[in-house]
Amino acid sequence: MSMTRTLTVAATALALLALPSLGDAQTRPNSSDQPISFSADGGEYVGNTVTLRGRAELIQGENRLRADSVSGLNQTGESRIEASGNVYFVTPEQTIRGDRAVYTTADDMIVVTGDVILTQGQNVLTGSRLTYNVRTQSARIEAAGEGRIRGVFYPDSGN
Repeated sequence: MSMTRTLTVAATALALLALPSLGDAQTRPNSSDQPISFSADGGEYVGNTVTLRGRAELIQGENRLRADSVSGLNQTGESRIEASGNVYFVTPEQTIRGDRAVYTTADDMIVVTGDVILTQGQNVLTGSRLTYNVRTQSARIEAAGEGRIRGVFYPDSGN
């Protein structure tokens, strides 16, 4: 990969990994100052889109994103990052698992869909769609169709 493409991949990775974890933005130092490492079985750069395929992994500080495929579109004023297939976003406090995740910088929203599982310590929350507003630090979890969200919370877990 050329230096330009490497920088574009790094910028795309930065946009996703710099996101605070749910409920964590006020308490941890910003990871966006740290270097980003990435690996995958293959990658490509076409137009404004970078795609990493096959065991794609992005790491910045203590944050890690893993998925079968991660792609990022970087346009003036707006970026969009999509991860699909076995998506895991892991921070020291939380793990979010889903089938697909999309982050858009214009509205600072992360949407994780599919078999969504959010864990924080012993606490577990499941549903089919998790929407998180990075700016307001508000989250919403929904169930598919007639399904229900489910959760287990431990009052003394401190989370």
